Amino acid sequence: MKKFFFYLALMPVLILSGCKKDASNELILINGGEFKNEHSYFFGKDIVVKDFFLSKYEITQKEWIEVMGYNPSQFSGDNLPVDMVSWYECILYCNRRSEVEGFTPYYIVDTLKIDLNNFSEFDDLKWSVKINEAADGYRLPTEIEWDYAASGGIKSNNYIYSGSNNLKDVAWYWRNSGNIYLDGKWSWVNIENNHSRTRPVGQKRPNELGLYDMSGNVREWCWDWYEDDELESGHRRVWRGGGWIGGEHACAISYRGMFEANGSGPDQGFRVARNAP
Repeated sequence: MKKFFFYLALMPVLILSGCKKDASNELILINGGEFKNEHSYFFGKDIVVKDFFLSKYEITQKEWIEVMGYNPSQFSGDNLPVDMVSWYECILYCNRRSEVEGFTPYYIVDTLKIDLNNFSEFDDLKWSVKINEAADGYRLPTEIEWDYAASGGIKSNNYIYSGSNNLKDVAWYWRNSGNIYLDGKWSWVNIENNHSRTRPVGQKRPNELGLYDMSGNVREWCWDWYEDDELESGHRRVWRGGGWIGGEHACAISYRGMFEANGSGPDQGFRVARNAP
């Protein structure tokens, strides 16, 4: 009888503990506004961001496997960010997770129809992917949303990296992602010999909005086509945030990266967003 009452008393604790574990990568409400961080790529461009939700951490392998049923990652571990994922795979993840959790999928995907706005010479898929703006499901953040959140939003302290001016405090990057801290110039040989790799999410300091690893660990896919004065839209998709292989410059919130939508790598991951009501 004493054992019965002990387990009965313990049950709420176990339930709450389980809920906390399931909600470990909860979405954080990002209050919109204008860009305050002078290091942001979009600072001073008269852009006003709407409220949206963004995942606290990069999507982990555990989260990916629960939805997709397989693990593409080069580095294995439940709490490591999923890696080796293409932009297309992330789109599918968003839709499947939306269905699993009872939300309306955000993307309309036709794998048999070629996207006529995709001019990449390296993308052999070129799926047609359109959006349902009224949907409440999961999606990739836009580049503007990603930049705004990484730069601290309306709480920005004008940091160079997401959450600090000292990169090692907030990021896993080429110098500190291995067995020892590396000095000198970037070197792939040194990185490889140092057994560098991804690290469990959330071990570094968060930024002003409570978001982790937005500088370093894995590069993060955004929705948008990359476009600038030298490259027209339709060739590469945007990634932001640097990665465990990346140099300091790539981890700065101002840096814009690009990759073919069908591309993947051991430092390529993502986090998810949702529209705010």
